Amino acid sequence: MNSVPYLVAGWIFLVGCYGLATSRHLVHAVGCLTVCQSSTYVLLLAVGYRDGATAPVFSDVPPGARPLVDPVVQALALTDVVVGATVTALLLALVIQVAKRHGTVDPDELFELRG
Repeated sequence: MNSVPYLVAGWIFLVGCYGLATSRHLVHAVGCLTVCQSSTYVLLLAVGYRDGATAPVFSDVPPGARPLVDPVVQALALTDVVVGATVTALLLALVIQVAKRHGTVDPDELFELRG
């Protein structure tokens, strides 16, 4: 088993977390969260990969004649993309509302939002 995709997924996640921790702009923070979530795409595709396997489509090849890629992992990756796009759109809409109400997108200057 090759561990390179798992290391790449971990590296992408850490880069996103570093950007999130050092962010001084809410739009940048949303972008860093998106980068963190993109590491899950790489992780899911690494889990579902099989060396020498083909797509799980119906054909005239008898069952068990060739290895197949797991279609559930591909469906989860596609669902992850859709959910990620939705969450990103929602967060950007919230950033726009914060900018309209408070006049800034710097998290340190948002005193009204502190508890």
